Amino acid sequence: MSPRLRYQTIEFSSTDIHIRSLWDRQEFSDPLGEANSLGISSAQWSLFGVVWDSSRALASKMSTYDIAGKRILEVGCGMALASLLLNSRNADITATDYHPEAGRFLTENIRLNQGDDIPFLRTDWNNLKDGLGTFDVIIGADLLYEREHIALLSAFIDRHANPDCEVILVDPCRGNQGSFSKTMSTLGYSHHQTKIEPRNDMSPKYKGQMLFYKKPH
Repeated sequence: MSPRLRYQTIEFSSTDIHIRSLWDRQEFSDPLGEANSLGISSAQWSLFGVVWDSSRALASKMSTYDIAGKRILEVGCGMALASLLLNSRNADITATDYHPEAGRFLTENIRLNQGDDIPFLRTDWNNLKDGLGTFDVIIGADLLYEREHIALLSAFIDRHANPDCEVILVDPCRGNQGSFSKTMSTLGYSHHQTKIEPRNDMSPKYKGQMLFYKKPH
């Protein structure tokens, strides 16, 4: 049975982004066992397919971010709201996710927004031969929900960072941010963070931080 879908429009100061997503976190459809073969359980399956508050915060940041001359990578894109927003601004954006449905949803959402194709790669953070190359900016939202992700994500970012790369992550204070920042520091990145003020379309109880990392050239 196909999952129930939701269509919504998310408004930013200068543009609207149209999203086809899962109806909610109760949806599940893995008839060929693709997700199961990748270690994605039925309980985890839907997490890629809803628009999280952290994704809204990241996209809002990208709506005014200086994109000129920068190659940008969104890690763990899910519904790829930030990538779609950047694409509407004609940014050089590439998206990645591990979920087997993420790329198919991205293709449909690019069509809904009448945008140019966004390069997408389904890959995990262990893949040392993904062919992505390096980037000037690496972004992501709500990626640190398991402690094991600290080492994997920091190494993935460092492999794909240009010498003068900026990393911008949104973290909803799941408890792993401090250890992640220490790990990034050992890799030579400076760090600062700012509190996120929830948008009108976010939960007023949302508590998150915008994390910034920079590896000086």
